[in-house]
Amino acid sequence: MKRTRRSGRLAPAAAVLALILLGLAAVLVAGSGPAHRSGLLSLGGAFGMLRYGVLAAAGACALGLIILITTFWHRRPGPALTGGLVVAGSMALVSVPFLYWQQAQNVPPIHDITTDTRDPPAFEALVAAREAAPNAVGYPGEDTARQQRLAYPDIGSLHLQASLPRVLEAAEAEVLAFGWEVAEVSGDRIEATATTLWFGFRDDVVIRVREEDDGVRVDMRSASRVGRSDVGTNAARIRLYLDALERRVTQGD
Repeated sequence: MKRTRRSGRLAPAAAVLALILLGLAAVLVAGSGPAHRSGLLSLGGAFGMLRYGVLAAAGACALGLIILITTFWHRRPGPALTGGLVVAGSMALVSVPFLYWQQAQNVPPIHDITTDTRDPPAFEALVAAREAAPNAVGYPGEDTARQQRLAYPDIGSLHLQASLPRVLEAAEAEVLAFGWEVAEVSGDRIEATATTLWFGFRDDVVIRVREEDDGVRVDMRSASRVGRSDVGTNAARIRLYLDALERRVTQGD
């Protein structure tokens, strides 16, 4: 009888503690990106905040699981429901960082992707911005190209049967449609900067359009300003942009 009474008193307190841990985890995980994006925390500080958030979520999940098992066994549906909700909430909370981590294990540690590894489009208008950032202005070289070819064999030039002015117009329109910050539109090239949603990482893009005998060739380069690995972001950006550009040119605006 005493054990039952004691568990009855402890269950609500444990449930409250689990909810507090879950709330703390939510603030730390969700706030880590905006804290860096707004300049409140350095990248290392933001990652530390994210790490502590994941640890808090793990603690909340463990406590919630204990509450769920013990209160379900003693037929206390209220605390059992709270424990189940904490477990579900904790798992949902860490799912995004876990997916990023898992993706990082499946892609090479590179951050500069281009459709033309032999003659990569070069940055001109964005040189100063990139020189102020950790990653290089120029293309890293053959080692990066080799890793890209192995990981992203589908990344290549886009060939379009259209006039050069038409492709240039569509290319600029698509850059604006993606919400990128245009740095320069000059001749056969467009330079712009894309900002990632969560942490606000700034990745630079250069698009080169050249006329050929049988149409127009579009090449693109997307490079992160910081970080050794882009977790596949630049390759995904190139795929999405070139697919959208091809639709715009072939199907019309």
